[in-house]
Amino acid sequence: MNLNDVHQGILKKRKRKRIGRGPGSGHGKTSGRGHKGHKSRSGYSRKPTFQGGAMPMFRRVPKRGFNNRWAVTVFAVNISRLNDAFEDGAEVTLEALAAKDLAKGTFDEVKILGDGELTKKLTVSAHRFSKSAEEKITAAGGTVVKLVSKRTPQERVAALKTAK
Repeated sequence: MNLNDVHQGILKKRKRKRIGRGPGSGHGKTSGRGHKGHKSRSGYSRKPTFQGGAMPMFRRVPKRGFNNRWAVTVFAVNISRLNDAFEDGAEVTLEALAAKDLAKGTFDEVKILGDGELTKKLTVSAHRFSKSAEEKITAAGGTVVKLVSKRTPQERVAALKTAK
């Protein structure tokens, strides 16, 4: 095999199959639908989950628990990570967290947790704070700014659907 043979026969814009154009076309008479039966009729459709009469996959797979589609997705960040990533006197916002790769993926709210030590004076803006995180930020001379979540449940569901 030669390198120039790799893409031979591959067409970028393949012509569509023209059916029902006489016996000479190879797709005449029944137009690729075969003889009789519901699949040969016009208007035929079947559920996308149909598996030839076998027990469908979604009924075979065991299900447990409850998945709350309206639940708020909370992203947690520890104080020790803030101490490593930001300089003294810096303002910690959602955009700053995303820029420093501390808040990744899709989430609705950010919570600051109190694991680790904070030696820098920071102004931290987030939706939620643990008690220990709030105490450590104020003890270091920083300030805590609590944000209000603006996403409605419908917006959260739309974001989940696009993420999947």
